[in-house]
Amino acid sequence: MMSASAGVAQFLARDDERVAEAGRTLLLWHGGVRPRAVVLLHGLTASPRQFVRFAHDLYARGHNVLVPRFPGHGYTNRMTHALAGLNDEHLRVFARASLDAARALGERITVAGMSAGGTLALWLAQRQRFDRVVAIAPFLGVAMLPTYLTGFAMRSLLRLPNLFVWWDPVRRERQLPEHGYPRYATHAIAYLYRIADDVLRDAKARPPQVRSAGFVFNPGEASVSNRAVRALSASWKRLGANVDDVVLRNMQPSHDIIEPERNVALAARLYPEILNAIDPQA
Repeated sequence: MMSASAGVAQFLARDDERVAEAGRTLLLWHGGVRPRAVVLLHGLTASPRQFVRFAHDLYARGHNVLVPRFPGHGYTNRMTHALAGLNDEHLRVFARASLDAARALGERITVAGMSAGGTLALWLAQRQRFDRVVAIAPFLGVAMLPTYLTGFAMRSLLRLPNLFVWWDPVRRERQLPEHGYPRYATHAIAYLYRIADDVLRDAKARPPQVRSAGFVFNPGEASVSNRAVRALSASWKRLGANVDDVVLRNMQPSHDIIEPERNVALAARLYPEILNAIDPQA
């Protein structure tokens, strides 16, 4: 497929022989600029396939869709150490480039992200002018840590050796999905929090640049801090931002609520509500 712009071409060119077919950047392009383009940012250790159903349905609605692969993600070797070198500057460059690429795809831009992707989407929304941001269970803190201890904990991680930790210490390398990694690097988590901290700090002083925002809350959230997400939503509202909160119902403890290869029934049940948050239909 011919790329829609030089920015998109750069993402496609990054997918070399190390990258699995299911882990590659996904571009769904109608062949010209559309009224809306949607950028979907996957989570840490996941890949663009996490959003594949959303991408195809949004494309069917007439939108151009870009699902860029995070740096160091999507490799065929799921036990890769590629994330050992991932830092906050890599993620900031990636986020800015994703939005810049989308500007050549649509007159209006929606950026939606899951978990770490939600963090980057919110960071863009605080600083860049575009139409809509949707953060699905974004990482702005750790569920089990009080907000005032989170920064200290994340800074401490960077002073310790960079370790790879299993998401599921029982299933280990058998952890699904197959298009994602079964381990995360502790320094990558700490560097991601630097971006989250930027968002939370900036939101105390000035409203976001984005025209509208949606926060998707999972009351059964098992990993990220709902307290921090609610605080950000409240801050933006106080500053006059156009914010809507989507609270998912009847939730068991969970985090990755959209992954189609992990909890099929849950992802299918929540799909219509989350799709509508990304692309509200009149």
